[in-house]
Amino acid sequence: MKIKNIFLAVGCTAVFTACADLDYKEYSIYEKQDIYTEFNRVDGVVTNVYGFLDNDMPVNGATCSGCDEADYSWANGVSKTYVNGSWSATNTPSYLGSMYQGIRAANIYLEDEALADFSELELDKDYEAYIKRFKRYQWEVRFLRAYFHFNLVRAYGDIPLVTKVLTDAEANSLTRTPADEVFKFIVDECDAILEADLLPTDYTKLSNDASAMSSPEGGRVTKQTVMALKARALTYWASPLFSNGTDRWKEAAKANKEVIDLCQEIGVTLTPNYADLWAVGADGGNWTKSEMIFMRRSGDTNTYEYTNFPIGLENASGGNCPTQSMVDAYEMQATGLGISEPGSGYISADPYTGRDPRFYATVARNGEEWPTSYATPLQTYYGGVNGLPTAGATTTGYYLKKWLDGTITITSLNATAARRHTWITFRLGEFLLNYAECMNEAYGPNAAGEGICADLTATEAVNMIRQRAGMPDFPAGLGKDAFRAKYQNERMVELAFEGHRFWDVRRWKIGAETQNGVKAMEITLENGEPKYNVVSLGRKWDDKMYLFPIPQAERLKNGNLTQNPGW
Repeated sequence: MKIKNIFLAVGCTAVFTACADLDYKEYSIYEKQDIYTEFNRVDGVVTNVYGFLDNDMPVNGATCSGCDEADYSWANGVSKTYVNGSWSATNTPSYLGSMYQGIRAANIYLEDEALADFSELELDKDYEAYIKRFKRYQWEVRFLRAYFHFNLVRAYGDIPLVTKVLTDAEANSLTRTPADEVFKFIVDECDAILEADLLPTDYTKLSNDASAMSSPEGGRVTKQTVMALKARALTYWASPLFSNGTDRWKEAAKANKEVIDLCQEIGVTLTPNYADLWAVGADGGNWTKSEMIFMRRSGDTNTYEYTNFPIGLENASGGNCPTQSMVDAYEMQATGLGISEPGSGYISADPYTGRDPRFYATVARNGEEWPTSYATPLQTYYGGVNGLPTAGATTTGYYLKKWLDGTITITSLNATAARRHTWITFRLGEFLLNYAECMNEAYGPNAAGEGICADLTATEAVNMIRQRAGMPDFPAGLGKDAFRAKYQNERMVELAFEGHRFWDVRRWKIGAETQNGVKAMEITLENGEPKYNVVSLGRKWDDKMYLFPIPQAERLKNGNLTQNPGW
């Protein structure tokens, strides 16, 4: 069997996805057994599995514009499908189709790795290093397979759990495995990987290792990456969408605390400057920052700037525009209170003064010079250079900063060279927030937990995030419900546009209260002064949207696939 055909099969029998032509020409002349006698070719097979990792960068179809974070400025945007009522089993906007392709690629490797024979390398000075690296591969691949299953279960609930290479007939007769069993599989896989204890915390510090013979590889699965997936999966599993009243919060708190403690041990710390979390560039980009646990590099590109820079600039597309609902989540810095709370200090006629510093790092507003390379104040008011009624202009009154490099220019004659953008899969800040949530649900805001959770309360954990941001601590004496409400707002702000809010709304089952009333800011000029008027974006929500519909095309091929409720 030619390796070319092995890789083609990755796309052709995966459920929930169409057949994809994955023709890896560099391997097309080799028989399968030839692949596993050459280390570099085995490395290529594993690298292929990594290639199915996802990112949710702000492009057309990003989940940020499918929830209350943003609105896509073009009416025909894929993201609009999530919010305009056209979503259905035959019209499902999802980047998740490749997850089953990744699962199949992982299963192929895990079944075929036994063929490996590197005896021809025994006299190579790096033979021992190659073997050590090879022994890690199965654990890296098992992590990736578990991660792909997590992305699927959080979207669909019950899904086919696939742990072997399937024939076409087997793929088209699968049944859906209960979500509880899928979550348990993910957690058990992470535990097995951690028990094997072959993955390092830092690949650059390995001695006598093939990965260090030239330049150390970034982006490989580490011990803390595996612990992070386990903690995130347990947090989701404990949440209302999946818990069915079962209290799993204590176990989830413990798993998140294990991530926090390991990070402290190995020097993974909160990055002092919030905006550095998405810094762009090959040198000093966000992938070099102290907070990062696992990331996916998107390569050198200006795509996100072209997609999201304000209409009115040459070659700019408007893109994913933060909503007024997102802006309202940013509290007042001096008081730490929400803008609607008495005594907050908010002034509606001057709405952007004195806000949470993360607002200024994330959202571009009327009158601000953005991008910085253009040094021209934004005119997002009606009739302004960057405002409606120009096609593609912001529908919310704002433009996006996060993930973008404001020093880039995209003009035809003087476009800046492409720069490296790197997606954050896991960072320490998420796990401090996860821990705070789980501890509040299990013990309350200020109570000590059990075991390793005894030395950090929910309030103390969330205040670490607040202090980094330059915000006041949470008020003392909050009850569990009040803490939960303020925490959910804090999480929306801290993790804005990082691919969390869309899923948080679902796992918390707060869609009806947050997605029906999404707001925008309508700005007009009167006597040269801006006048602000909050309006509704007129979105649609139905509780069936807590889970994705099973694509009808898959159900036509496989009658065993039941549909999610309401679809």
